[in-house]
Amino acid sequence: MLLSDMIVTFSWNVFIPLTTACRNRCHYCGFRSDNPELMGISEVKELLNKAKNASEALFTFGEKADEVKGVRERLKSMGFSDFVDYVVEMNRLAISKSKLPHTNAGILSYSELKRLKPYNASMGLMLEQAVELDCHSESPGKKPEVRIKTIKDAGKLKIPFTTGILVGIGESFYDDLYSLEVIAELHKNYEHIQECIIQNFKPKKGTPMERMESPSADRMLKIVKEAREILPDDITIQIPPNLVRDILPFIKAGAGDLGGISDTTIDYINPEEPWPSIEEIERCLNGAYVLRERLPIYPRYIKMEWGGEEVSELISRMSDDEGYRKDGYRGS
Repeated sequence: MLLSDMIVTFSWNVFIPLTTACRNRCHYCGFRSDNPELMGISEVKELLNKAKNASEALFTFGEKADEVKGVRERLKSMGFSDFVDYVVEMNRLAISKSKLPHTNAGILSYSELKRLKPYNASMGLMLEQAVELDCHSESPGKKPEVRIKTIKDAGKLKIPFTTGILVGIGESFYDDLYSLEVIAELHKNYEHIQECIIQNFKPKKGTPMERMESPSADRMLKIVKEAREILPDDITIQIPPNLVRDILPFIKAGAGDLGGISDTTIDYINPEEPWPSIEEIERCLNGAYVLRERLPIYPRYIKMEWGGEEVSELISRMSDDEGYRKDGYRGS
């Protein structure tokens, strides 16, 4: 086994939920709110200041938030012309605090992606599924074709990108495989997908799908194995360690990354699932793998200089010769 095959990576991040406003009404989502707030600059600054260990500022929010009543007016009162203008300013703030922005913005146009690219080390959009499902019947942004277009446009702009599938939301096993094949094809065309998340659905109280069961560990493990066969070798498979607690079988099956972990903020998408500690992760890996800390942009894309120009100096300062985080965590 090569040394590179024995490394499992993660990123220390700070999770910044800019707003719960969202035009979509996904039947499984507990993040969206009918009475959304918009984080002010001081609130974002406070989170960034608290996150002493974080290298990544993960900006997450609902899709097309300024289409939601009241949000555009709030943005104007803060001096922003639209939501992307606001996100750019929050990205700049993160950079000033030596945090590398990774923005999950939902559906974006080519021009919006282009506006955000300079201020981000990487960006992301979950494909979720490449087929239409009942749980997305009230979610125009979950149409497969519009999500695929955004991922394509990110590739055209050479943005290091995260995508993935959400398992157990009403799709079949073959739908999961088809969605992975779509991701593989997108990467073959643009070579920009640095990681693919295989995420298991977790029911949320108060949602239409609150009584639906999560996919079994066996099903998830089977999908990770299939994903490693379907996806190109240079796409890392990520599993969320707060949703999949027994991580070692998934690593052995082909996963190589644990995503962002925070010692400052919760997982606002799955608030009922706390992050594991580094010690817990080490115990799960049982000495079979080396745990290493990466930046939100993977080593390959650092070497290719694909990060945004406004973060290039910070990426250079924070990365070591191999492309991992300089002076970051090194497993035993």
